[in-house]
Amino acid sequence: MMKRVTDSVFYVGVNDHEVDLFEGQYVVPNGMAYNSYVIIDDKIAVMDTVDQHKSDLWLANIDDVLDGRTPDYLVVQHMEPDHAGSIEAFVNKYPNVTLVGQCKTFIIMQQFFPNMKLENTLEVYEGDTLTLGAHTLHFVYAPMVHWPEVLMTYDDADKILFSADGFGKFGALDVEEEWAPEARRYYIGIVGKYGKQVQNVLKKAAGLDIATICPLHGPVLTENLGYYLNLYDIWSSYRPEQEGVCVCYTSVYGHTKAAVELLCQELEKNGAPVVKCFDLARDDMAEAVSCAFCYDKLVLATTTYNAEVYPFMRTFLDHLTERNFQNRTIAFVENGSWAPQAGKIMKKTFENSKDMMFAKNNVTILSALNAETTQKITDLAKELSASYRAADCVEENKVDPTALFKIGYGLYVVTSNDGKRDNGFICNTVTQLTDQPFRIAVNINKQNYSCETIAKTGVLNVCTLSQDAPFKVFQQFGFQSGRDVDKFASFTHTHRSSNGLQFMTKYANGYISAKVISTVDLGTHTMFICDVTESAVLSERETMTYNYYQSDVKPKPDTDKKGFVCNICGYIYEGDELPEDFICPLCKHGVSDFSPL
Repeated sequence: MMKRVTDSVFYVGVNDHEVDLFEGQYVVPNGMAYNSYVIIDDKIAVMDTVDQHKSDLWLANIDDVLDGRTPDYLVVQHMEPDHAGSIEAFVNKYPNVTLVGQCKTFIIMQQFFPNMKLENTLEVYEGDTLTLGAHTLHFVYAPMVHWPEVLMTYDDADKILFSADGFGKFGALDVEEEWAPEARRYYIGIVGKYGKQVQNVLKKAAGLDIATICPLHGPVLTENLGYYLNLYDIWSSYRPEQEGVCVCYTSVYGHTKAAVELLCQELEKNGAPVVKCFDLARDDMAEAVSCAFCYDKLVLATTTYNAEVYPFMRTFLDHLTERNFQNRTIAFVENGSWAPQAGKIMKKTFENSKDMMFAKNNVTILSALNAETTQKITDLAKELSASYRAADCVEENKVDPTALFKIGYGLYVVTSNDGKRDNGFICNTVTQLTDQPFRIAVNINKQNYSCETIAKTGVLNVCTLSQDAPFKVFQQFGFQSGRDVDKFASFTHTHRSSNGLQFMTKYANGYISAKVISTVDLGTHTMFICDVTESAVLSERETMTYNYYQSDVKPKPDTDKKGFVCNICGYIYEGDELPEDFICPLCKHGVSDFSPL
């Protein structure tokens, strides 16, 4: 298949409907596309080859484009055989061609083609260029995306990024299908382990003026490139792509399956926006892995088998951890007739995974569901759906009175917006005043930027922190000023209430939207008396109290240093004496809240 990409760049790739398993493991019902391109200029460059089973068709496509001319260069961006399998056939046909690649390219090439003489080669490095005439190719290293020798190439004439395996997907090009599902399954399965490396390449791509992306699998991308780049940013930073629950299970005699079916029904009843369910013994494993990375919550349900988890579940867990699964909420349902172990084993699998939250209402079934475990399934569904029900409160301007029960002598993130960006700070002075109407008081130090912002705008949100909130939350919202930084820039677990302000959907068990009706000057602080306009419970996790923060969250000071530590935020003032007028630069508290190290 030959078609024009631009006036001087041509697609000469091939479709393969004979392959049933890509890389020997991924089901490809719609086949695969092996992409290759030809740049026609004073010099002619061919960009990659195709699988050796399609060499003849590919060489015929090239002949059609060349119209009697001879190629000068073969740029080898990736040595995996689905792209490099026809190199020897190409060199045999065009013996004077120069092979272009990085140093590792030629080492691997000699391994695949031990009888091929590498006579005409051009070794390129990061930032090197190759001029063809009007077209200049700029070479970009992309190691471990997903092999160590990978190059990407930028053509500055037509603003094309030849992206190797990046932005590829399963499926031949003569089949119409949505891009994202098969691109996600392809990315998570093949490239997913190397998110850090993909992030590095995305940073390089951000400095290029890209009009077209030409990958080695899937369609040429020419419109709405921000959509594709954004998805790659989400996937490679291991953030959930959508809100929803992925439920993956194994079942021997149907009892675990019955529990899962009940859970899915309860999740939908409680407002989960999407519920996807996979039988790991029967459904496509790669699709289940892709789905687990897509949604923000995952339920794992399995039987105890030989004092371990059922084999298909073990395989699934290995797929997740191998690909750095992180930043999700996970719930466990285990089944066992005499010694259930699966839940403990599954949880231990994620002990080294980052930013994981585990459900409180995990379920242990002894053989089959009974009244007690049926209720626990219902409780688990309510817990997992709590943050989704909060979205309903936003839409309906609804006040859930139980959200106010979360208020104690706790710690909160109070959010606001100055008209330009969102802001938030750590607060420990939120109090419910009345319940007819629902009214609260929030005391804020006048030195806090939020005090100034809320005084001007008259609206605020209170996020009730839960005990799973790590110290980094306090660093982010409490140890720096909103005058200087965007506190929400790197915190993605948020939603907007109907007043337009952010509230946290992670590390908080409830939120309250409030409108200021009066203020009281307390000298160093301003008390904002507010009517509650909207509120919701986000989870049933325990509220983060001030004592819990001090004993279990705040790092213990380094007692080898000489100085004083702030009892509020942990800031350390180094020195033999603490000035009487010293104010903590982080939390704005005075010397009375400092203790000697």
